[in-house]
Amino acid sequence: MKKSIGTVAAAVAVAAAAALSLSACGSSTPVSSEAKGEINYWLWDANQLPAYQQCASDFTKANPNITVKITQRGWDDYWTTLTNGFVSGTAPDVFTDHLSKYPEFASKKQLLALDDAVAKDGVKLDSYNKGLADLWVGQDGKRYGLPKDWDTISLFYNKAMTDSAGITAEQMAKLDWNPKDGGSYEKTIAHLTVDKNGKRGDEAGFDKNNVAVYGLGLESSGSGQGQTQWSFLAATTGWTATDKNPWGTKFNYDDPKFQETIAWWAGLADKGYMPKLETTVGASVSDNFGAGKAAINTSGSWMIGQYTAYKGIQTGIAPTPVGPSGKRASMFNGLADSIWAGTKNPAAATKWVEYLGSSACQDVVANKAVVFPAISTSSDLAAKAFAAKGVDVSAFTQQVKDGTTFLFPIADKAAKVDGIMKPAMDAVLSGKKPASSLSDANNQVNNLFK
Repeated sequence: MKKSIGTVAAAVAVAAAAALSLSACGSSTPVSSEAKGEINYWLWDANQLPAYQQCASDFTKANPNITVKITQRGWDDYWTTLTNGFVSGTAPDVFTDHLSKYPEFASKKQLLALDDAVAKDGVKLDSYNKGLADLWVGQDGKRYGLPKDWDTISLFYNKAMTDSAGITAEQMAKLDWNPKDGGSYEKTIAHLTVDKNGKRGDEAGFDKNNVAVYGLGLESSGSGQGQTQWSFLAATTGWTATDKNPWGTKFNYDDPKFQETIAWWAGLADKGYMPKLETTVGASVSDNFGAGKAAINTSGSWMIGQYTAYKGIQTGIAPTPVGPSGKRASMFNGLADSIWAGTKNPAAATKWVEYLGSSACQDVVANKAVVFPAISTSSDLAAKAFAAKGVDVSAFTQQVKDGTTFLFPIADKAAKVDGIMKPAMDAVLSGKKPASSLSDANNQVNNLFK
């Protein structure tokens, strides 16, 4: 990450593992050993599509015998179509992969190991921000992706709304939180909430059932990770999702610290400071912000471009609040590009993945000022590109420098864990069940690993 943006959370260091095997998990289908033909590449982020189209064009100029067809799909459709493609034999040659997904893909032999290529082609893994390359080494010691970017979490806020409420940028940057009364974070959220009669959430006569502007927007219940929703709060209480990360086998949703955090967070909706869960179905939390329906949204650095592009909205960015630990916290995540084991053209696919993981492509991504690329020097370029647009991204980079990030939970059976935790979290956030009900869900999750 920085300075190349500093040091990732200590948990990342635990992820380090030697690439013990140079064999790949290939399919039984005869494949070409020549780097030529068309490569199908998938990604889910529309904001990054232009940058990767440029990378594809540059790549083909340098490799005239290879063309790249890029397909962009929305998040949910992306993973459904991809997993169906693995079964039907129609998956893309190369695709953007996620830390929560690749362990299951690797265990099912659906990914091509990259160890041979990394060794033969001299890929410099130390060019990536510290710890990122290690995240993509599976439990079998094989490498299943080359890093493409990293992200952290911050608060996007409507400056006109905070100004009219008498809240300064300095105050937004120094919010604190606790699960008992919410600290200055809840006070700020309440004060920024306005009902249809103009009453603020902390004023007498506030009508929580007729809210015009919510102090805090809501995307979803966050399932079992809560990356952009509540993870940065729970982590400041000393809570961790699993017994170890990566490859934890015992989850901690029964921890009182976690349940107190979720109870507080769900209570915001009951107080009228945050939308009710049922109102978010089919809605875009970011577009609601752009429409002036929420004063603060918690989200990831991959959304900087979108939040700062809404017409008529001057967007500020503040770090996550300081919690009971006396420090801030932010989940740290890093994406990578992986190769489908069933590709009929592994040579061209490998060449494209190596290009995606090179400064030649990541500098292009950096200069588009959309995300922070994985390569250290490219990360620095991105920060400069954001600054050139007048966007201060220090709220995202500072926690990496300060070492207050924690790793996105990497574990097996992620799909089954989500299958349990999403409805359980939805029930709590919608008020149908108390936070203590998450202990039952936790038992179901842990039974998956017995």
